[in-house]
Amino acid sequence: MKLIIQIPCYNEEQTLAVTVGALPQSLPGIDCIEVIVIDDGSADQTVAVARAAGVRHIVALPRHVGLAMAFSAGLEAALRQGADIIVNTDADNQYRGEDIARLIEPIVAGRAHITIGDRGVAGLEHFSRTKRLLQRLGSWVLQLAADVRIPDATSGFRAYSREAALRMNVLSQFSYTLETLIQAGAWRMALVYVPVRTNPTTRPSRLFRSLPAYILNSSITILRAYAMYRPLRVFLTFGALFAGAGLLFGFRFLYLYVSSLASQTPVGHVQSLILAAVLIVVGAQVALIGLIADLIGFNRQLVERTLYHVRRLEMDRPQPGDVPQAR
Repeated sequence: MKLIIQIPCYNEEQTLAVTVGALPQSLPGIDCIEVIVIDDGSADQTVAVARAAGVRHIVALPRHVGLAMAFSAGLEAALRQGADIIVNTDADNQYRGEDIARLIEPIVAGRAHITIGDRGVAGLEHFSRTKRLLQRLGSWVLQLAADVRIPDATSGFRAYSREAALRMNVLSQFSYTLETLIQAGAWRMALVYVPVRTNPTTRPSRLFRSLPAYILNSSITILRAYAMYRPLRVFLTFGALFAGAGLLFGFRFLYLYVSSLASQTPVGHVQSLILAAVLIVVGAQVALIGLIADLIGFNRQLVERTLYHVRRLEMDRPQPGDVPQAR
């Protein structure tokens, strides 16, 4: 069984050597361990540091494209190198290399398709109280969206079986962590969290410019991914909200109309009746859009299944220079 550890990097010359040096050289159930560094258009000596640390496989992206696309490029490269298990870790030495053993154990044992390192974000001292609260809130929201248990949604310390990696389609340009969890839930993959330890922080996160920007981008990513895999539920919910508001205005007009008959006074508030009709019509239209989106979703599932089989055929095809194995 072959394990490939991928490390997306962007200007990580200060910490990459320590991160690579802490990676295990052998693990139970693993015959071969290789390391791939994905250089996301670094402007420093990241590539030179990687080569000096003994990394043989380097994916050099022509320019800075962001963490999500660098992660996706790493998956593709690892699959082409014949990985049975792919571990993703950060280049800033946040995670401990010795914990890779516990991270891959559920996959080696056949109990999981994906395992994620649970940092115990509620108790991390180097996280501010606000950040810990937002991490827990975000994990809870994503748990509802993905319909799987998610104690640590943003952990980048992850292991994927070959089967799971072949099914991953990262479309977000912000971060892969949230989108891939919703995909895993949609595909009913076996997802396991294992407790892991973290090292002291070496630098501030580069994933977001500010906390409001992070919250906005995360919310958009979750909503977009959820709407992609659960379109009928999303549109029916919004349609029901519009129609419900319309019914409230309709009942208001009806109540005022009945009251005017009892008091023999002219009824007003016609605007409530008009607004009720508009909201109910809008709600019905949104629900209809949901039905159309759901049909499109079935077509997307067929496309994803086709892409999965194409990937599998392509990745399992012998590469030039491969030596045929005796049977």
